[in-house]
Amino acid sequence: MSQPKITPLSGFPEFLPADRIVEQHLLDVIQRTFELHGFVSVETRAVEPVERLVGKGGDADKEIYAVSRLAGRSDGAGPAAAADAGSDLGLHFDLTVPLARYVLENAGKLQFPLRRYQIQRSWRGERPQEGRYREFTQADIDIIDVDTLAPHFEAELPLILAGIFEQLPVGDFVVKVNNRLICEGFYRGIGIEDVATTLRIVDKLDKIGAAGVEAMLVESGLNAAQARQCLALAEIRSTDLGFVDAVRALGVTHPELDEGLAALAAVIREGMAHAPGRVEADLRIARGLDYYTGTVYETFLLGHPEFGAVCSGGRYDELASDGVRAYPGVGVSIGVTRLMGLIVSRGLATASRSTPAAVLVAVNDEASRPRSNAVAAALRARGVACEVAPAAAKFGKQIRYADRRGIPFVWFPARDAEAVDEVKDIRTGEQQPADERAWSPPAEDLHPTVIAAQRDGDST
Repeated sequence: MSQPKITPLSGFPEFLPADRIVEQHLLDVIQRTFELHGFVSVETRAVEPVERLVGKGGDADKEIYAVSRLAGRSDGAGPAAAADAGSDLGLHFDLTVPLARYVLENAGKLQFPLRRYQIQRSWRGERPQEGRYREFTQADIDIIDVDTLAPHFEAELPLILAGIFEQLPVGDFVVKVNNRLICEGFYRGIGIEDVATTLRIVDKLDKIGAAGVEAMLVESGLNAAQARQCLALAEIRSTDLGFVDAVRALGVTHPELDEGLAALAAVIREGMAHAPGRVEADLRIARGLDYYTGTVYETFLLGHPEFGAVCSGGRYDELASDGVRAYPGVGVSIGVTRLMGLIVSRGLATASRSTPAAVLVAVNDEASRPRSNAVAAALRARGVACEVAPAAAKFGKQIRYADRRGIPFVWFPARDAEAVDEVKDIRTGEQQPADERAWSPPAEDLHPTVIAAQRDGDST
């Protein structure tokens, strides 16, 4: 009987071991930085009611993966089948909607302001393309409070992002920041009534260009002068407070505009003080989702502008509410799988080896394997990752086995009580006596390292 052909599933990436080490490095940097800033870990279930996902998702064309029990569908009768048929569950497409539900369910048990991080899988049934997947890992942070949220939290998040991306092997970057109140106040100041549609159109600037956006704005009901004013606002950007004067020079006034400029100035001021050049006011950043109400963020890699944003988010005041109390928040989401896709496809970084093992313990013969196992156990007890050779082959073959995996050291147990063990650095050929109760590899070899690609003669 022939076996079905095995083919990859588009949009469901699976990385090789060396690439997984790079991915784990990204996750370690992200988690460590989140925790340094006092964020606590949260994990939510994979499924939510489809009605809630659609209601909070914002995009009518977003494909949600539905979940049902095959047994329930095939039975077609009985309480279990009825319960499954009426459940209408879907896999979450981001971590913000589950967070809103989690906060409402556990509000009485949580400490506010809640500083939460969440690193978890999400699923989105869209057309796969470079950097966009159907199954992917996100790393989110959010700060949520009760009824009101202090504005200084909006200035904190870009600094956290800058601290993370400084450590990742992705090259130069910038955290672009805007405030929705600037856009909304400006649009109302020039007589635009359908602010939400205008925001969604302006958010397409990087995809369709200024001419395309202008045509769409006019088609949506704006006159040519209004469309040009919207584009003029979107062209303003600076890493200092110069954006304020540039907006004022357009001659538009509105209370929301004033409020938004003051809020964004506070964010940029913090960026200038703690991450100079990394945080940029860019008034084309709109974030088309309706639930954003204040500061919005998008992070770009300067060496790969065509790749688009690799991290985004913003402030929301009404995403979570029980009808009595509101839980406003501000958050950002890092596309970990999106970053990994870029790193792998462009060769931005590689792991120093494809295994955690720093040592391969050789086996003299199968009868002496217990001695090799004892050496490995002693090394592991002291935190040295190692592997015992899979077969008692000739030492040359065992060394080649280690070399293929990038394992830097091979340990040779003594053949008799009068001899001593020796360990060999197979990169240099240096071999020396060693005691498994005291020997350790150099610190740089203890764990796999991530090596950034060389660009223009310098390491990224």
